[in-house]
Amino acid sequence: MTAPTETELASQNGLNATAAGPAATQRSPSADAVPEDIADLDVEMSLFDHLEELRMRIFYALIAVVVGVVICFCFVNPIVQLLEVPAQGVKFLQLSPGEYFFVSIKVAGYSGLLIASPFVLYQIIQFVLPGLTRKERRIIGPIVLGSSFLFAGGLAFAYVALIPAALNFFITYGADVVEQLWSIDRYFEFVLLLLFSTGLAFQIPVIQVLLGVLGIVSSKQMLSGWRYVVVGGAVLGAVLTPSTDPVTQSLLAGAVLGLYFGGTGMVKLLGR
Repeated sequence: MTAPTETELASQNGLNATAAGPAATQRSPSADAVPEDIADLDVEMSLFDHLEELRMRIFYALIAVVVGVVICFCFVNPIVQLLEVPAQGVKFLQLSPGEYFFVSIKVAGYSGLLIASPFVLYQIIQFVLPGLTRKERRIIGPIVLGSSFLFAGGLAFAYVALIPAALNFFITYGADVVEQLWSIDRYFEFVLLLLFSTGLAFQIPVIQVLLGVLGIVSSKQMLSGWRYVVVGGAVLGAVLTPSTDPVTQSLLAGAVLGLYFGGTGMVKLLGR
């Protein structure tokens, strides 16, 4: 038997490659196919790497808060004057040594946290973003943006409507009996708590949309429990307001109900 020539070997190898080609072509798509959600995931990190990144994100956020508080403390007098505008006609007293100094620290703390909140939110997003799928990444942007606008709207609503209504109720109630001399510390405790509690209450539509997009609660289920929502809105208005006057509680309860039904409508528009 004679050995095959080089020409015969090359021809045989070409036939083998041609025979194996279709099979290889059929296997390649399934071998290379990667689920859409998995394709966007970054390389897995170890627990130590996650903790290290979390530590750095917290450190950056704290630095931003400290810088914001220091800046606000340098301009605390204009901020205090701005927050005193709704209480026109009222004289504020410093009832103990250093009371206004501690009030200044409190006002600077709340204001600095508010100023630094976008950077803090950015650090939170950067930490959780690598672990999200493509679908989850698509919804996080609108949710964060909507949450920011709603929080700012809650602050504006409290400053323009809630605080003046509450103060007007207290001023007119005892105008003929007592002179309006208020403690500066108690006043700002009332104002700051009402501002931030209203901002948090305005996050209700964001929570509803998130629950609807994730398929946890549908718009039909949200509407079916409207009686409980009315009662819950009244209770929430009483809990979140630091005062006990019915005007402030009614305004906040009405805003909560409007936000809830508005959020339900948004979930309905999303087809959920």
